[in-house]
Amino acid sequence: MLHTPSGGAGSGTAAADGGLMSIGSVLNILREEFPEVTVSKIRFLESEGLIEPRRTPSGYRKFSAHDVERLSKVLRLQRDHYLPLKVIREYLDALERGEEARLPSLGRPREVGEGELLGDILGEPETPAASRISRDELLSTTGISIEQLQEWESYGLVVPLSDGVYDAETVTVATLLAELGRHGIEPRHLRVMKAAADREAGLVDQVVAPLRRHRNPQTRAHAEARTKELAGLAVRLHATLVQSALGVRLP
Repeated sequence: MLHTPSGGAGSGTAAADGGLMSIGSVLNILREEFPEVTVSKIRFLESEGLIEPRRTPSGYRKFSAHDVERLSKVLRLQRDHYLPLKVIREYLDALERGEEARLPSLGRPREVGEGELLGDILGEPETPAASRISRDELLSTTGISIEQLQEWESYGLVVPLSDGVYDAETVTVATLLAELGRHGIEPRHLRVMKAAADREAGLVDQVVAPLRRHRNPQTRAHAEARTKELAGLAVRLHATLVQSALGVRLP
């Protein structure tokens, strides 16, 4: 549950404004769960239509408890599920209209099944996620432009399947590419990351290839589990090495 700080100048200001809070007070509340959030992030989410704080005559933002709760939901869905802001905004708007909102049948870091209620995202049972999406679905779900997609494809960051559709993980890739782009990191800068990912995948494939070629069906089936295990370890190692090089630790 969200709660506002008790006592101090922040609470006095909120009381004087009828329960409304300054952006600094909101930042302090959110950082209990989201330590990396910044004032710039809150302003960006406002510019994207995720929240609409009130404004004083002098132009200062004033946030209600509802604004803070909505911000918390946005940040949680971004952090835990890599959902595009467009999908998050449409869901929250539908929820506030009293409608039943459902996730699209697309893959994410935690696979979410088709038809799962987004409002119950932390507790609903899962069903298998769709593994292929069309170009139109990719564009509409992520909110990217056709020009962005074409540029990413030209650099090999996004690769369609042989029949022109995409695997479900492309949604996550496109969302992350768009987020990095907002921070000034262009596709040409990311070729080194794609090359590193390809090398890591090749290393994992080299280890499990003998299992895939084995005569025993159970051994071949074990190859998939081994692939997932090694991929997970490679991803964790890569993330840890990047954090260590930058001298930071992510939540």
